[in-house]
Amino acid sequence: MMAGETISRRTVLTALAGTGAVALIGCDPVRQRQPSSVTLTDPLLVEVDGGLGVLRGGERLTIPRAVATADGRAVYATAPDGAGTTFWRVDTATGRTSTRVTLPGRWLPQAVSTDGTQVALTSQAGNATSGRPDGRDVTPVLIADLTGIRHRFELRGNFVPEAFTEDLAGLFVLEWLPARAPDRYRVRVVDLATRTPGPLSTRAKTPVPPGAEEEMRGDGRQAVLAPNRTTLYTLYTHQPDHRHTRDLISGRPGNVHAFVHTLNLVDRWAYCVDLPHPFGEAPASGHALAISPDGDRLHVVDVTSGGIAEISTEELTVRRTATLAGGTGAGHAAAGRDRLFVASGTAVRVVDVDALRDVTGWPVREPVTGLVLSPDGSRLYVGQTDAVSWHDPATGKELGRAEVPGLVAVHGLAGRA
Repeated sequence: MMAGETISRRTVLTALAGTGAVALIGCDPVRQRQPSSVTLTDPLLVEVDGGLGVLRGGERLTIPRAVATADGRAVYATAPDGAGTTFWRVDTATGRTSTRVTLPGRWLPQAVSTDGTQVALTSQAGNATSGRPDGRDVTPVLIADLTGIRHRFELRGNFVPEAFTEDLAGLFVLEWLPARAPDRYRVRVVDLATRTPGPLSTRAKTPVPPGAEEEMRGDGRQAVLAPNRTTLYTLYTHQPDHRHTRDLISGRPGNVHAFVHTLNLVDRWAYCVDLPHPFGEAPASGHALAISPDGDRLHVVDVTSGGIAEISTEELTVRRTATLAGGTGAGHAAAGRDRLFVASGTAVRVVDVDALRDVTGWPVREPVTGLVLSPDGSRLYVGQTDAVSWHDPATGKELGRAEVPGLVAVHGLAGRA
């Protein structure tokens, strides 16, 4: 998981670079187009109408039916191939592809291990932040790497893969209930040796007692992975009368509308950091989550109310809150060492993270669809309608702009050659 997002990333590989000819390479149709004359300094992972995209220099690569690794250095993709599925890996820094592996049956990639070596695939699309899945009684799951199938099994019920445990011995899943008409879900972990789903542990590393697994009904808005790749943070909103595991164990009533679900990928425990009012009251799309480069703090923003909360990832508590200028539309955030960039509508604001207040801001041409800060902090990439612009983070001056037809969202950095 990653910094994560709601990505439409399914169907056959289509690479956009070159001369305008159409050829067949194996079973993959590849369409080539003259590269853009505008060159990006940093390669980006984006979502486009056709699936998952890589913008690298002046090239545009679109890979439907795909999922990216946590570091953005690779993308795993699938394509129908007769009665089976072709499975391969794309190096985002070079565009080179691995040897294809044929998997029996129809499969779609859903989650990649944090070391980038294994992929969980299912027969239906869906991930932790893509909304409610269709009803089903059985969920086929396949775990594969570039040598072929590692595990194949069926889970009785309606499950969606979320992440691997660090030791690759387990798979975290969302179990949707009831299976045929889902309206709520809980996080469980599947032991890949026994193929059995079970409860997580508490933060004290003790098993969650029967009946104390919390069930959620709201929206999984956004997920981000800690820089050390040991913890996955997911922002949930609109949780009416929600009770955490700790409330169910203690008997406290519990009622929270938004929280950050913290999933430890090493010790398999989960803990929820509650967000104060008014988080969760406004539309889920107006909320955004960003983690600092050192992983010490999370910032959650609600652009509708202007609320901002700082969470200590060591203490797992809300350390501070403040109110910024409110906005409308979808919320986006990107964190630097001492600044937080927040966007909604056609406005980008810069927040001093020590003072937790706005210090400057600037307008852009079209509604923002994502923010990504360059590795050295000298460029802020802003997704907009059919384009990506990049700006001086201190002044907002537009340094460049590349047209990207069909752009849906900008998600993160891709690999560098």
